[in-house]
Amino acid sequence: MTHFLSILIRALKRGCRCVEVDCWDGPNGEPIVYHGHTLTSKILFKDVIASVANYAFKVSEYPVIISLENHCSIEQQKVMAKHLSSILGNSLLKFTLDGKVPSVLPSPEALRGKILIKGKKIGGVEKNLDGAQETITGEVSDEDEAAEIDKDSLPPEESHGEKKLKQSLCKELSDLVVYCKSVHFSGFEKSRETGKSYEMSSLSESKARKHIKEAGTEFVQHNSRQLTRVYPSGMRTDSSNYSPQDMWNVGCQIVALNFQTAGTEMDLNDGLFSQNNSCGYILKPEFLRQYASTFNPDRPQEFCNDHPQKLFIKIISGQQLPKLSKKEGSIVDPLVRVEIYGVPQDQSKQETRHIDNNGFNPVWNESLQFSIHTPELALVRFVVEDHDTTTRNDFIGQYTLPFTSMLQGYRHIRLLSKDGTSLAPSSLFVHIHIDLA
Repeated sequence: MTHFLSILIRALKRGCRCVEVDCWDGPNGEPIVYHGHTLTSKILFKDVIASVANYAFKVSEYPVIISLENHCSIEQQKVMAKHLSSILGNSLLKFTLDGKVPSVLPSPEALRGKILIKGKKIGGVEKNLDGAQETITGEVSDEDEAAEIDKDSLPPEESHGEKKLKQSLCKELSDLVVYCKSVHFSGFEKSRETGKSYEMSSLSESKARKHIKEAGTEFVQHNSRQLTRVYPSGMRTDSSNYSPQDMWNVGCQIVALNFQTAGTEMDLNDGLFSQNNSCGYILKPEFLRQYASTFNPDRPQEFCNDHPQKLFIKIISGQQLPKLSKKEGSIVDPLVRVEIYGVPQDQSKQETRHIDNNGFNPVWNESLQFSIHTPELALVRFVVEDHDTTTRNDFIGQYTLPFTSMLQGYRHIRLLSKDGTSLAPSSLFVHIHIDLA
């Protein structure tokens, strides 16, 4: 099994519900998959789709989206469409659920057990419904973010605007795109006036941050009507990650991360989606679902009264913290840091002192206090590190959960390793108290 397939399978088994597949022409008429800007191996498209088919629903029955980055010729696009249909079978969603053009997207519950294709599409969903059988080849713009139909191929009443760089797209592959049509993001005003519920824009992390900073409320409103996917910058050739929290704060539904790269970003992702039985989907707070929402994560106090909840955490002790070295006599000097992620106003961190030479049963008995202004978006991360006076502290373990999932009283926190696996029996003993606003 190739490295890419093992990463893909681990991501699906970890609950990932959207996978990107970068497709190119391969030898012998068979499309291949690799990421052009990274040093990844080349594997057959049909092997990737077979892995998705085998592992998509191992940990969750809720829908999986295959995001196609299509660089293939018409001939090999037809092969892609054939493989998708034959390998995925009845799991592949080929038509709208009710046979009608959707005004709103169906719920994940209605799509249980289904695999959806995200990609460029010739025309709208109505093209799948009118009974037309022509085997036309359309053209779409040759960008991930700019998936527009060639204006010259549309009827005069639908054609307007300037031409862009185009890429041919075969009808067989186009027809497999139903609820996730890739379109270029042309601004919030344009999407508000002409956007369809099944149209999805993809934005780089830098462009998403720019929109958040300049038009946070409009971004929230856009995400109440349509799906937005955010992906890592092309500069991240090392598969590093960006913080997904800023994107979640404005309601972006798909925040793509490199699941193979351990770190704070994946801890936040695992923590957020640990709720709802880790099914891969959670319902956004109501203020991120309202079409006319006035919420702006940079100014949350304008949306609701500014009476923050107070979070009091007493870090009492630790139990059987793991050694970081296998050398005999190795011992750790642990400290605990609590980090709050959420809207910028809530971002905060505090830590205890370190305990010398005691990883077995360190006792801190230290109290930390935080103010939480937007509890619906806040995540709490407990981090245990090995203190070092001369170099950077070493990571021992962590646990992240939504603030709204925290229970009050005395609690044991079961620590997780850097890659999200259990460090049992390692734990923290804490007391939690929350003063409601």
